[in-house]
Amino acid sequence: MLLVVDTVDDEVLRVLRNIQRTSTCRTVLVTRDIDEQKLVSAAECGVAGVVRRSDSTPDHLVQVIGTVARGEGHLPSDLLGRLLEEVGRLQGQVLGPRGLHFTGLASREVDVLRLVAEGYDTADIATKLAYSERTIKNVLHSVMTRLQLRNRSHAVAYAMRQGLI
Repeated sequence: MLLVVDTVDDEVLRVLRNIQRTSTCRTVLVTRDIDEQKLVSAAECGVAGVVRRSDSTPDHLVQVIGTVARGEGHLPSDLLGRLLEEVGRLQGQVLGPRGLHFTGLASREVDVLRLVAEGYDTADIATKLAYSERTIKNVLHSVMTRLQLRNRSHAVAYAMRQGLI
């Protein structure tokens, strides 16, 4: 999907959320103006590519659409830098103090998955972390349900791919 707008406002974000809910297509946003917060909001709405109108030549648009269609993303380099700064700020000021990461896993969940990866069973993990076995089972069930993972092995593989363990 290619969406062309002057600026990213609340109405544009509503349209993007609707596209995300009702379609499996990937979205490229062409806009004249976008700031860091609107960029983060657009990313939350499933935007995979952003192009400034001033850079939107036919050849460049074809290139970006192809990049996004292959499952990759595209941002102008200055927006990428600002997005990384915003992500770091959010992690440090909002998620970190709550024990969360962008992966959606709390530090307790990461600790449990690390021990599962090391081959410990539920009882051993409970003893090592000073939790009940029921708590360990609940942590694993919560992670697998929330992230739509099939089993413990799948959960460990996910944590490894995310660089958490």
